[in-house]
Amino acid sequence: MSYHKSTVMIGFLGTVLDAGFGQKRHSKWRPNVNVHQVMSIDRVELFIAPQYERLALQVVDDIKAIRPDIQVNLIDMPLVNPWDFGEVYEKLASWADDYAFDIETENYLTHITTGTHVAQICLFLLVESRQIPSVLLQTAPPKGDRANCGVEVIDLDLARYDVLAHRLQTVKENAVQYLKSGIATQNPTFNQMINEIEQVALGSNSPILLMGATGVGKSQLARRIYELKKVRHLIVGEFIDVNCATLKGDGAMSALFGHNKGAFTGATVKRDGWLKRADGGILFLDEIGELGMDEQAMLLKAIEEKRFYPLGGDYEVMSDFGLIVGTNKDLRVEVAKGNFRADLYARINIWQYTLPSLIDRKEDIAPNIEYQLGIVSRELGRVVRFNHEAYQRYVDFALSDQALWRGNFRDLSASILRLGTLAFDGRIDVGLVRAEIERLLWLWQTDGALHTVISYQQPRKDLDITKDWLSKILDADRIDVFDRLQLQAVIGVCREHNSLASAGRALFDVSRKDKKSINDSDRLRKYLAKYGIEWGDIL
Repeated sequence: MSYHKSTVMIGFLGTVLDAGFGQKRHSKWRPNVNVHQVMSIDRVELFIAPQYERLALQVVDDIKAIRPDIQVNLIDMPLVNPWDFGEVYEKLASWADDYAFDIETENYLTHITTGTHVAQICLFLLVESRQIPSVLLQTAPPKGDRANCGVEVIDLDLARYDVLAHRLQTVKENAVQYLKSGIATQNPTFNQMINEIEQVALGSNSPILLMGATGVGKSQLARRIYELKKVRHLIVGEFIDVNCATLKGDGAMSALFGHNKGAFTGATVKRDGWLKRADGGILFLDEIGELGMDEQAMLLKAIEEKRFYPLGGDYEVMSDFGLIVGTNKDLRVEVAKGNFRADLYARINIWQYTLPSLIDRKEDIAPNIEYQLGIVSRELGRVVRFNHEAYQRYVDFALSDQALWRGNFRDLSASILRLGTLAFDGRIDVGLVRAEIERLLWLWQTDGALHTVISYQQPRKDLDITKDWLSKILDADRIDVFDRLQLQAVIGVCREHNSLASAGRALFDVSRKDKKSINDSDRLRKYLAKYGIEWGDIL
């Protein structure tokens, strides 16, 4: 059995727009009256302030002149301050909680044309949250030759507004990509974490604790959080990056909290500390586990009360800063050992995120290589790229068990910087990659012994050469680390060429242009001879 639902309109009396008692009122657009000329409404729930009862009764009479059978309920809504969000929202929400909505037999329209802007916003929020189960009704005065007022019904069910929903999703995705520096990361754990950080960064002012090994990107993420907040106009101050491991002794208090003139020997002028400089912005305290106990106590007060005493000061200083902290220590362990205050840990541990190491995000290595190539290209002022074989060789190594990435992204960025710097023509070839792999494996040694490794996936002939002479010339007692790394790079280039002259041209491609007499072969032969190497050893 089907039946027609009745229509109920909810809204405020317009003390200005609905006003009028004389005959001229009939030629004026009055939202709560004229809407009934174009819409069939069965009942009106009209909020009024007691002092406007006479106007409300006139509006009711004028509505009934158009719709004699309509029911109009006048609802007293006394407001001490109609521009106070808290008061207006609370009273409207209380009314909605007590009202007997019957969505099975009635459709509801919330009219937002009249009332203060505060009232309109509060009604919007109540409809959006479904505390008032209705759609929004917006009316407008007649235009041109049109006799009747304009009406627009707005359903806040966003699922029915694909364009708007897509736009909102795009905004969120852009923010997430911003936090990831535009890197197309694939690791699900990392991506899920960044999604949540985006929500926290834009919706909370509470401290954020970033944990993880050295080089996982805590500082970079902290700065991106700050930049996202600033671009969304949530903060206006600076980003203050402080490494707590550098704050030692008497200078720690002064650096963080500032000092007054004469506070200590050498304090000839008053200086603000890092906390004051971060007023209105973000303070990033990296390696917070290294902070002394006295500084921890003052920091706790500053976080909770937004005020503190400078060193040697008699008056408190105010600073409203956001806080992000980083650490490579397990602060729970530090608290148990008595090295870190339990109350401070509880205060900064509201939002805690552990950034995974690079070795645990192998699917993100390739995108980060591309990202680092872009950075290196900008730094060097020329485009740097791998050739196909070199790229495959480098990625295969980077994903292998041989690649330890102990320094995480710092190791990767340093590696790409070295490759880009040595690629004079902007192309990173296999020779450079082989030498870089040797360098990385040597850097990751932990036993103190010389690491006489073989380049990753080298041809079989290289294995035989290594047995004969490589370990001898790389003897740590005979050659400096600088010379050893340079020699490895030179050998890598030589292995890519069939002749001494060809390898020499590649190695001396810049300096040879300034020489009147060019003899690349001789220069390379003399260089190799310093270490007892002949060209035939390399072939």
